[in-house]
Amino acid sequence: MSEKAVDTWSASEYNKVASFVYSTENTAPVLRLLDPKPGDKIIDFGCGSGEVALKLSKAVADAGIVVGVDSSPSMIDKAKENGLRNAHVQDIQALDDEFSSELLARHGRFDKVFSNAVLHWCKRDPVGVIRGVKKVLKPGGTFAAEFGGWGNCIGVRSALHSALRSRGYDPISRDPWYFPSTESYSKLLVSEGFEVVNISLVPRQTMLTGHLLEWLRLFTKNTTFLQGIDPEETEVILKETADACEVDSKDVDSDRWMLMYVRLRVLARLTT
Repeated sequence: MSEKAVDTWSASEYNKVASFVYSTENTAPVLRLLDPKPGDKIIDFGCGSGEVALKLSKAVADAGIVVGVDSSPSMIDKAKENGLRNAHVQDIQALDDEFSSELLARHGRFDKVFSNAVLHWCKRDPVGVIRGVKKVLKPGGTFAAEFGGWGNCIGVRSALHSALRSRGYDPISRDPWYFPSTESYSKLLVSEGFEVVNISLVPRQTMLTGHLLEWLRLFTKNTTFLQGIDPEETEVILKETADACEVDSKDVDSDRWMLMYVRLRVLARLTT
């Protein structure tokens, strides 16, 4: 990550509002694709606070190794605090050449690259992520990932766009999310020398831990969606968005909120 980059993530807030991201239930499908084995060398692209990487460390046992990378210093600090020793601040859209070289000199090429709930934040350069995977993965190695795909957060995204557009802001240029179709992401992988072994879009009803406003504050407030907008106006926009989504996303009997996630789940093999 560039030294000038600003860390907009708080590990403590993320763990409070979005712990469902790394729950056993929600990570089990992509971990089955990854199929970690004792002795595997795995690198976790966007490891966050390290919960899933630590599960992988147990799976690969003493003979293997798991390295976590994330662009957020807050997340990496928390990952280390949680016990992930090999955790590094890196921008996976532009993996540092010096870091990659040092990593490969120390460990050799990796058997597998893993990523969960991260790549939908890589709108700036999704191909850069795939090239980063190539830098560290051995020929024949696999890349297993799950992230937001076409249709993810349907409803809340359009409501947020509407609230911004009604106030004269361009929501398209502000939107930081990258939710590709299986066809478009497959093309990117193939263009970089990967064979797509398995790819699918999987709808998933996702229960929130609290009010939709908390989710919106975590995932939009410190992003380009609301960058440069007055804090008071920001809160009005988020409240309007939550109000518009209430009819679809809130259970009137329990007061629980949910969002309809659509996850793009992919397993690819490096052939070149």
